[in-house]
This record gives sequence, structure tokens and C-alpha cells, in this order.
Amino acid sequence: MADQKMKERRRVSLMIMVLIFQVLSASLHGCLAAIGQGQPPRKPTSIHPRAGFRSSVFLPVSGNVYPLGYYSVTIDIGNPPKPFQLDIDTGSDLTWVQCDAPCTGCTLPRDQLYNPSKNNFVDCKDPICLAVNSPNPPQCKNPNEKCCFQVQYADHGSVLGFIVSDTFPLRLVNGTLSKPHLAFGCGHCLQNRGLHPPTPTAGVLGLGKSKASISSQLSSMGVTKNVFGHCLGDNRGFLFFGADFVPKSGMTWTRMLQSSSDKHYSSGPAELLFGGKPTGIKGVNVIFDTGSTYTYLNLKVYETVLNLIRKDLSGKQLHDVKDKALPICWKGTKPFKSMRDARNYFSTFALSFTGSSNVQLQLPPENYLIVTEQGNVCLGILNGAEAGLGTTNVIGDISLQGKLVIYDNENQMIGWANADCNRKFGSF
Repeated sequence: MADQKMKERRRVSLMIMVLIFQVLSASLHGCLAAIGQGQPPRKPTSIHPRAGFRSSVFLPVSGNVYPLGYYSVTIDIGNPPKPFQLDIDTGSDLTWVQCDAPCTGCTLPRDQLYNPSKNNFVDCKDPICLAVNSPNPPQCKNPNEKCCFQVQYADHGSVLGFIVSDTFPLRLVNGTLSKPHLAFGCGHCLQNRGLHPPTPTAGVLGLGKSKASISSQLSSMGVTKNVFGHCLGDNRGFLFFGADFVPKSGMTWTRMLQSSSDKHYSSGPAELLFGGKPTGIKGVNVIFDTGSTYTYLNLKVYETVLNLIRKDLSGKQLHDVKDKALPICWKGTKPFKSMRDARNYFSTFALSFTGSSNVQLQLPPENYLIVTEQGNVCLGILNGAEAGLGTTNVIGDISLQGKLVIYDNENQMIGWANADCNRKFGSF
């Protein structure tokens, strides 16, 4: 039973999270009533804080792709501070926590919920309310009304609530304790219309590009630069805000795709390579999304990938097998114990970003395969059309493992490098 619940928690985080911010309408009355209202890896890049500026925040990350299905950080909120475990999500902007306002559908015990005071609520006239609801201005009858939000997930679940502001005690790497007042969502109505229960965290850490994201808010207050990065490993990793952990060399950089209608971290177009050779697939735009456990490709690219893998496996001692973990799996002559046993059967994919000289995102077997509890090897690249993503291509956690990935919003660049994400870091 416990194993089945773990699988279900993993499945819900397969979906990319799509944010739709709006003021709650009459249709949300029910919720308002509840409140009374194949290549060997390169040498890993070394990661150390730079001397000098040292205005950055470093946070340990826990989690994994399989079997858990998500990565999270623990952040203190309030005075006195209270810890909250949050999913890290570069695919959404707003940070939110389960909130005792009171709450309908919350998954945590009441004593673990965020408890807002009257002074925490943000008014509709506050600029952050406009940022949260962009591009649709809030339709408030009174500027002193509480600012509301709605988060709609691709698996049909949603979170409703109010925007609040509170202290986020953050220890900078220079030893200084910063206590910025940050805006976030007080989620008091969770509607799980999906097939599986949500992850057992307190909420989501929104790391998107808008002014509502934590990185943007920290930057606007002068706490850190609008730069952040993550490194996802086996059961651990790290996340940082600020520019102090950006390596001076060894990074591969590509420009963020700029679009007024796209708030995601997109890059492209790229050409798909397999085993170092062209596949004929060009013009692939991708979204970097830690809110997605696996990588999703549009139908044409997905079918090409699957056909290339199957052709490459021809004559090798792997056979198709059904496994509850993922749709496409193979078994060997004996159960696989780890990816080290399985990787030699498979080749490396790469995204070669056109218009840039030798800019490639390498995806060796460990960045698109998992070994299950049954000892099978399964494809962690999924059909985005079946997930309702249309032509969107999403690079999820599985393809970001073992890489330092940096989102430089100051210079509109995304960078990556191989890194030891399992390294234990001490205090700075």
C-alpha cells in the first residue's frame, strides 16, 4: 500500500504546472464560504561562493526523480519563523503554502499550516497584486479588497487563496541574516480533481520569470541579484539565489527565448542529435521546468526519439516489459541494480541550439532513463500530447539531474554544466 501511494505521489508531479492568476469570481463561492469570504560524463564543475559580493542564499534540496517524483526545499516563514517544505518549480511564478484561513482540502495537519494574521493580507491596490494577476488586471470592486489568486494545474487540480506578505528569514552566505517581507499565496482551498493525490509538501516555491517570483522579489529589495540556480542529485542537491555561486568558467550558456506570451524559461530553437548524429528534427523549443518530474516532447519529436532508441536496441539483450512506473520499459537477462548496469545499452541524446556555436545540452542515458524497483529500465521521456501539452517540449527533473542549471534573469541567459549535486555543503 505504501509503495502504491508513493507511485501515485510521483505521478501527479509528472504534469507541468500552468499558472492562471485571476481575482476569484462568483463561481468560487464554495471556497470563499470556507473563510467566511552514451558518452562518459565530463569533469564536474566546481561550485564555490565568490569572494567579494557574497549576497546570496544557499538552500539544501531533498528529493529524487524515482520513486518520490519531486525535489523540495525547507524555508522558514513568519516571526517567530515556522518551517515549510516546498516543491521547487521553475515552471510557475507564485510561491504558495497551505493556509489555515481556514482550509478546505489541505493535506497537512492544522498545526503545520500557515496561519495568517489580519496584517498579512495584501490589498488589491498593492503593485504585487497586479504582478500576480498579470496580464489580466484584478477586477476589484474596492481597492482595499484582499488580493486573490487561482493556480490551475494541468492535471485539473487547483489552488485558490489570498495573497499575503510575511517575513522570510534568510541566512546569506556572508553570515548576515536578512528578513525580507515577501508576497506569497495563502492557499485555503485545494481542489484535487486529478486521479492521484498531491505531493505531501506544504506548497510550491515559484521560481518563474515574473515580478511575483521569489527571485524577482529578492532582487527588487536588493537582497540578491535576480539570478538563481539549482543542482539536483540522488536524494539531495542545492538551490541558490544570487550570483555568488555562478562559476567563472565551465558553463554552457544560451539566450532565454523572449516572448510576451511566454513566461517560462524557454530556449531554442534546437536540433535533436542522437549518438552525436543529426536526427532530422530541428526547431525544437524547450521549457526548463523543475515542476515536471519527467521530460515531455511533442508527438513528432517523441515518436522520433522512441524509434531511434528501439532501433539502437535492436540485437541487444533487452526486451519490452510492462512496469507500473512508466509506459515504456525494458528488461535484461537479469534485473538491473542501477543505471550503471543499464546505461551501456543506450546512446546519448543532445539538443544543439542553432545560432550558437557548439552550445549543446547533453542528455546521456541517466538523463532520460530510470531503473525501477522491479529491476527494469524505463523511458523517462513521455508523450506531451497525451499529457495535454500540445506542441510544448518540457525538460523535467530527470534531464536536469547531475547538472548545475543557472537562470540569469539579469542577462536573460540560461546556463548549465555537469556538477556533483550530491556533494554535502557546509555553512558559508
